[in-house]
Amino acid sequence: MERPASPLEAARAIGRLEPGGPWVGFGNRGDVWRCVVGTDDAVLDAPADEDLLLALAIAHFAEAFDEAPPDIEATQSDLSSLVGHLIRTQPDAERRALLTEALDAIDDGLAGDAVAGRLGAARTPGSDRVDPVERVLAAARDLTAGS
Repeated sequence: MERPASPLEAARAIGRLEPGGPWVGFGNRGDVWRCVVGTDDAVLDAPADEDLLLALAIAHFAEAFDEAPPDIEATQSDLSSLVGHLIRTQPDAERRALLTEALDAIDDGLAGDAVAGRLGAARTPGSDRVDPVERVLAAARDLTAGS
């Protein structure tokens, strides 16, 4: 017998993909952090790798999308939790240190572009060939394609 999926916890939006349209963000289901897209009809989610989670955080701090729905808008605390998760699961000491610098910037309330820069420095080597906002848009398209 298959266990029912655990509920999606604390879905938080980083912004809308278009004015009045679907929103994109993150949440977790069990111990797995996920990319989340909310539409009028549903909330869709899929597991997100470290680079997608970083792309979501970068897009948030770069203010790349329209305003998120206020009732589920990601807060500094939500982003701190996300980056804290990335620190705890990062095996590479150098990247862990870069993520810690980014977390300190979030917690210190630095300007969004400064935080986005620190998060960008912590991306997987080679992932900088893909713009973080494009990565988020591609993930959102993949999620909504099947709905």
